[in-house]
Amino acid sequence: MKIGYPCMNETLDCSSARTFRLASYSEERLIQTVEMNLACLRRILEYNLEHGLLFFRLTSGLVPFASHEINSYNWQEHFKMTFRRLGDFIKKHNMRISMHPDQFVVLNSPNQNTVKNSIAELVYQGSILDLMGLDSTAKLQIHGGGAYGDKGSAIHRFAEVYHSQLPDAVKARLCVENDDRTYSLQDCLVLHELTGMPVILDNLHHECVNNGEPLSEAVLLAASTWHPEKDGVLMMDYSSQSPGERKGKHIQSIQEDLFHDFLVETEGTELDVMLEIKDKEGSARKALEVARAMGRL
Repeated sequence: MKIGYPCMNETLDCSSARTFRLASYSEERLIQTVEMNLACLRRILEYNLEHGLLFFRLTSGLVPFASHEINSYNWQEHFKMTFRRLGDFIKKHNMRISMHPDQFVVLNSPNQNTVKNSIAELVYQGSILDLMGLDSTAKLQIHGGGAYGDKGSAIHRFAEVYHSQLPDAVKARLCVENDDRTYSLQDCLVLHELTGMPVILDNLHHECVNNGEPLSEAVLLAASTWHPEKDGVLMMDYSSQSPGERKGKHIQSIQEDLFHDFLVETEGTELDVMLEIKDKEGSARKALEVARAMGRL
């Protein structure tokens, strides 16, 4: 089991998602910002290695405006060696990497411009993983999208876009995650049947929207969609409900007893766990100790 956290490190004094206003765009500004972002990413990866955190979600903001038409600079070539060195570090230390495009990525939108922009963002983020030389176990995770008054049609529209418009390089990395409002695990399993995408299971979202499956059963269903050679082991997002907040809101800091119970319930299934908890690496280090004490690492 690998345990990790998403995007930002609260301990270090840098960000890998620095950006600037669109009105301030220039190639010089872009190059300077990406240099700082990639230097910070290296520091985050080194921190993670030092502390045994071998799963990390890269920020979508490594390259500002990468999928926007204003950015016509060949940043891929400019930073090719930097990306390759980052990838070499990741592979040398057997880390796992993922990316999670923002909420505006909606493949089943009836708006064709939204679909076009979504695909451009997926191509950008997939190219980051390609430039690092990472295999297809490094994943891009998205949600099912909207229901638009007819979830069945929306699911089939997703599949149509997947097959007819997505490049093979994106399809090789794409996986779908259940959400806390619309797309249950069962809906994601239908998408898997239509596309072959593996399903990421989010335990908190499953608590919010489900079809009566206990978590232990849900984990097995999701795991069955992952092919170890091509996809790696099951990725799961883990969090717990923030007390007194709206349903589905992530907790500030991990509750070790609940994480212990989660590990008991998933015993026997190989998986990597991404903690979607607000204090990031602080909770990830606590989770690591719980898993270590249980012999899960």
